[in-house]
Amino acid sequence: MKYLIVGLGNIGDEYRNTRHNIGFRIVDEVAQSHNAQWGDKRYGFVTHLRVKNAELTLLKPSTYMNLSGQAVRYWLQQENIPIENMLVIVDDLNLPFGSIRLRKQGSHGGHNGLRNIEQCLCTPNYNRLRFGIGNDFTKGAQIGFVLGEWFPEEEKTLEDRVRLCAEIVQSFCLQGMDNTMNQYNGK
Repeated sequence: MKYLIVGLGNIGDEYRNTRHNIGFRIVDEVAQSHNAQWGDKRYGFVTHLRVKNAELTLLKPSTYMNLSGQAVRYWLQQENIPIENMLVIVDDLNLPFGSIRLRKQGSHGGHNGLRNIEQCLCTPNYNRLRFGIGNDFTKGAQIGFVLGEWFPEEEKTLEDRVRLCAEIVQSFCLQGMDNTMNQYNGK
């Protein structure tokens, strides 16, 4: 079986360690744990790896967050992967820091990356892993918070949460979304 694992984020050094780039950070962890090397391909950075009988294509779109759907649509078609075998990893302001929520479908929740994917795929019915970044910002400071770097106290537990998400990606590919949701939602 083939799978597309999409980590959402923005390219460029200025975004590397920001909350908005947690998707990139998680797919980087998956790639690193399998010694996979990224290649600069059409619409994004891509690597391929195998986990048991699952063939994974990992994608970090280079289209910037708000146009992520173009890259997602292209790589689904390019690799001939059914939409139900795709998992999008994204930051979520509505979840407390480090919380993880897996869903098979849903609204974009105001997230521009998810909104664009929904528009390009013409459906909100795709798997997603939402990583909580919290909402510890004052009114009007949302953009600065999302594009800001992690607080030192968050950094202390961030790597463990990122490794857990990499484990979730493998579970999704080997056990399916339902079993993975039952096992990991609420952790």
